[in-house]
Amino acid sequence: MTATLITAQAPDPSAAGPAPKTGPRPRSLASRLASLAAGGAVRVVLVVLAVLWLLPTAGLLVSSFRSPRDIASTGWWEALTDPGQWTGANYDALLGDDTFTSSIWTTVAITVPSTVLVVVLGAAAAYAFAWLEFPGRDYWFLLVVALLVVPVQVALIPVAKLFNALGIFETTFGVILFHSAFGLPFAVFLLRNFFAEIPRELLEAARLDGAGELRLFTRVVLPLGGPAIAALAIFQFMWVWNDMLVALIFADSGSPPMTVALQQQMRQFGSNFDVLAPGAFLTMLIPLAIFFAFQRQFVSGVMSGAVK
Repeated sequence: MTATLITAQAPDPSAAGPAPKTGPRPRSLASRLASLAAGGAVRVVLVVLAVLWLLPTAGLLVSSFRSPRDIASTGWWEALTDPGQWTGANYDALLGDDTFTSSIWTTVAITVPSTVLVVVLGAAAAYAFAWLEFPGRDYWFLLVVALLVVPVQVALIPVAKLFNALGIFETTFGVILFHSAFGLPFAVFLLRNFFAEIPRELLEAARLDGAGELRLFTRVVLPLGGPAIAALAIFQFMWVWNDMLVALIFADSGSPPMTVALQQQMRQFGSNFDVLAPGAFLTMLIPLAIFFAFQRQFVSGVMSGAVK
């Protein structure tokens, strides 16, 4: 027998071509800029912008504690180094004015019902558009979305004539009705898109357990839609609280809300900054308090559509 021996030869390293390069790949210019933007430089820029953005508010706060003579003679920053300029007389005079204190309660009486009505009716309509079947549902929803582009100014004169014919012109109820009507399209649009993201299996399981539509809406949909409802409530509250155009036309001139009361002070006294500064700052306190109290729900509700 002849044995054939086969000798295996080692492969030639030079025949396989150059060895692949190891190590990190070179970063592009865009990648380096993105890393720089996520670093500390952008944080510093954002802090500087935030400080500049808050300067007018800080100036308003300081001016509200200064006397009219100091306001007219020097800038508000002078009070930071001169504690003798600080006084609470402006707030004492403003809160001692019965017209302004009554305007606070008028603003609350307009804002709270307008917010509650928009949230309740908007949530119910959004649930119907998201999960109930009825003829023309999509067309009705498109009509609601189309109402978002209707400016308030277009409806002022027709609604004023309608309210005058109904006897609710220059009444608190008329202002509430106007704000509720114009807040509902946005409420339905926002909540419908949020409710539509709820898993269908969850609703079907609740129906199998015997839950009706009302129970399903109150026990399942509303708790899950809490962040979006909180965001809607903050939007509506701030819009109504800071409104002056609608209140100037439809509110009772004898008991106006705060924005109109401050506008009347400007018209009556001209440059009465010792009244306008504390009044304007007081109008900011409640919206700021509500925003910071529900900040987490607000951010969650605004971002929910982006992450689902």
